Amino acid sequence: MTDSTRSLGPSLANSWQVRPGAVDLRRPPCQPAPVELPALPERLTLDLARAALLVVDMQNDFCHPDGWLAGIGVDVTPARAPIPVLAALTARLRPRGVPIIWLNWGNRPDRANLPPNVLHVYDPAAQGRGIGSPLPGNGAPVLQAGSWAAAVVDELSPAEADIRVDKYRMSGFFDTPLDSVLRGLRVDTVLFAGVNADQCVLATLTDAACLGYDAVLVEDAVATTSPDYCMAATLYNVRQCFGFTVTSADLLAALPPGG
Repeated sequence: MTDSTRSLGPSLANSWQVRPGAVDLRRPPCQPAPVELPALPERLTLDLARAALLVVDMQNDFCHPDGWLAGIGVDVTPARAPIPVLAALTARLRPRGVPIIWLNWGNRPDRANLPPNVLHVYDPAAQGRGIGSPLPGNGAPVLQAGSWAAAVVDELSPAEADIRVDKYRMSGFFDTPLDSVLRGLRVDTVLFAGVNADQCVLATLTDAACLGYDAVLVEDAVATTSPDYCMAATLYNVRQCFGFTVTSADLLAALPPGG
């Protein structure tokens, strides 16, 4: 490689080497980083070099006492339980080169891409209390991209190198660049975290599995404000149909020293 050669691509694993008058289409070899850990329904070996942590909806509207869910009477205490778990996971996975992707519900201000069925879920009587409505406390528009309502909770503080993707449905794949981002990073295995486990996390995980990604749910890094049986059904369905479940303790214990 000469001094005039430059990498061109969305990630090191998916880049060309270019220089004046020549292009090398070979992607750089990716050094495997296998870790073996307990999982359900079977023990897993996964490659951290081809994995990403996808954190779903850990944002103020769903997890903050002044956010939208709390404002309509939902106890958000369960939704806050993954915060310390995710703080530990992200701190250990970033130095190992595992991409951290924050997938937050962040709508267009004009809501032009939202059909009535999505709007109805959050404003069933069409009283103007759903998506885009100002929060009583600070006036932030509910679930709107760029607003306090759609921001990741302060306790998690995404790093500058982390990736942010806005979503507009329960699934983070529909009408978003999430699939393109993961493929650009050359990711095979997606570690799932966030809220609500039985809603947006499961919808995104299901689509990931259907698209051919390895789906791994980190049990204690997800939570839901739904009844307990919803979490039980989610874990059952993930293990039975879509992928695997692990715990953050087992995942962190499997990392080599220094990670």
